[in-house]
Amino acid sequence: MGSTLAPDPGLTCDGFLGGRLQIWQPRAGYRAGVDAVLLAAAVPAQPGQSVLDLGCGVGVAGLCLGWRVPGLALCGLEVQSAYADLARRNAAENRIALTVHTGDLSAMPSALRQQTFDHVIANPPYFHAPSRTAARDAGRETAQAGPTPLTAWIDSATRRLRPGGLLTMIQRADRLRDLLAGCDGRLGTLKIRPIQARTCQPAQLVLLSARKGGKTPLVLDNPLILHKGLTHEGDRESYTESIRTILRDGSPLI
Repeated sequence: MGSTLAPDPGLTCDGFLGGRLQIWQPRAGYRAGVDAVLLAAAVPAQPGQSVLDLGCGVGVAGLCLGWRVPGLALCGLEVQSAYADLARRNAAENRIALTVHTGDLSAMPSALRQQTFDHVIANPPYFHAPSRTAARDAGRETAQAGPTPLTAWIDSATRRLRPGGLLTMIQRADRLRDLLAGCDGRLGTLKIRPIQARTCQPAQLVLLSARKGGKTPLVLDNPLILHKGLTHEGDRESYTESIRTILRDGSPLI
């Protein structure tokens, strides 16, 4: 699966899922990490289903999901053309079919607007652009602090879901209010799963799942703990066993 293109000093090729995926990313721009892998692991997709990754970046979440569940119809939408091109390259080199559209949530390509999906996944920007100092790299700034509110992300995702389809998102815990505010009457069966670095620390992230047309009450799930122990002990990996199998082996989040 090696690249046939000449090396680019502005890119790095990084291993995901224990090296099972080789992903090209900007060296200085936004770089996908653990969040995208956890997002993919949280999606209960089945072979033959369709999945849309909104704001897919270089394709990490969709490709992790596609590696774990063969036979998915995978699509991605990415506003930054350079990242969209890398997503296409990563899909081709890892031999996972992924159709990537270049465009914005507010003006989706017509081909995408005509489709609906069994699953929509998203890792929206974690920060609201006016409330922070901008990153020096434009690509990183767009990925980390976009101008589009979370309510618009959720609305766009809901419109692309089939009846009974599932939305899965990962976001900062301090934006949980915004996430819930975006889940209007079209979405139900909400489940929130806090993500904590360690048992003694507050949640920094949350996973949200919501079903289009779902009716059952909201569930606050048990927290997902990333690391063993109460404190960081030296420069070595400390992931819990369940997290290690997700990050290294591509296991689903149970």
